[in-house]
Amino acid sequence: MNNQQHLKKKIESQLKRIKKAEHDRPNLLSQTVYIGTLGLVMVLPIVSGVYLGHWLDGLLEGYSTRWTLSLLFTGLVIGIFNVYFLIKDK
Repeated sequence: MNNQQHLKKKIESQLKRIKKAEHDRPNLLSQTVYIGTLGLVMVLPIVSGVYLGHWLDGLLEGYSTRWTLSLLFTGLVIGIFNVYFLIKDK
C-alpha cells in the first residue's frame, strides 16, 4: 500500500509539472510583446539622444553636428546595454 501511495504522489507531481510547463510555454502574443519591448528599449535612447543633440546643436551659431553625433552614439551604447540586461534577466 505504501508503494502505491508513493507512486500516486509521484504521478501527481509529474502531472502538475507538465501542466505548468504547458501553461508557461510562450505563445505568439507574448513573444511579440517581448520583441516590441526589446525594440523600444533599443530605439528610445537613440531617438532621445538625436533629438537632444539636434536641439543643443541648434543653440550654437553656424552648422554643427557635434552634439547630435555624440548623443547618437551615446544613445546607441545605452540601447545596447538595455537590450543586453533585458535579455539577461529573462
